[in-house]
Amino acid sequence: MNLQFASLNSGSNGNCYYVGNETEAVLIDAGISLREIERRMGRLRLPMERVKALFISHEHSDHVTGLTALTRKFKIPVFITEGTHSALSQPLDPEFVQIIKAPVSTQIGGLKIHSFSKHHDAAEPISFVVSYEESSMGVFTDIGHACAEVKKQFKRCDAVLLESNYCDTMLEEGRYPDHLKRRIRGRQGHLSNDQALELFLKHKGKNLHTLILGHLSQNNNTMDKVSKVFNGHSKRIEIVVASRHKESPLFTITRKKAGTPNQLSLF
Repeated sequence: MNLQFASLNSGSNGNCYYVGNETEAVLIDAGISLREIERRMGRLRLPMERVKALFISHEHSDHVTGLTALTRKFKIPVFITEGTHSALSQPLDPEFVQIIKAPVSTQIGGLKIHSFSKHHDAAEPISFVVSYEESSMGVFTDIGHACAEVKKQFKRCDAVLLESNYCDTMLEEGRYPDHLKRRIRGRQGHLSNDQALELFLKHKGKNLHTLILGHLSQNNNTMDKVSKVFNGHSKRIEIVVASRHKESPLFTITRKKAGTPNQLSLF
């Protein structure tokens, strides 16, 4: 079996990511409605019964919109920090709440989910690397700036979903008030296209073969602008920009034996 990944939605309007193998999986964040989660997984032919746990990065609405409905219907455990749990605006059945303190690794069947702290303007935010056998997939959004831990975790991954939230020029020339611009640019905010490129160029590991750029701002970025920033830098690495409005293909991530390149399959 191989590690599989799909972005069900990625952007300031909602974030939800599927990571698993052929028998078990986890969802990272539930920032779109349950109806859309089910619909998009259905189009990818991914059964909800395969999802064994939900991991929440932080309490902002674009990461938790579908959380309560999802847990009520499917009764799956929610792994969440104490700070994030306390800051939620919606109730969770205590029966399904699993409080974690980063850094920590959690075993869900054959999957290992490593949670680590990040810098974002939320109560107790975390990011994740999901591993299965020899392959690892990182989901790094809302990270403010590339701290030492982000760089370390980025380097170990075969594939990464990395935020490329805003274009500096669009943000500067846009209609956001100055305090909001400062928040977005700040070290507790988001990564710009240029900051995402810098992290990629300086800290990619030797096994990285897939970079998925996501969490694009509706008002301060476009898929074309992200693509232009990364054009010419891909070399052997597959680079994809995730949609704010639909699911990605299902990626199957395989780390081959030493001496052979890693491969990416799209279904």
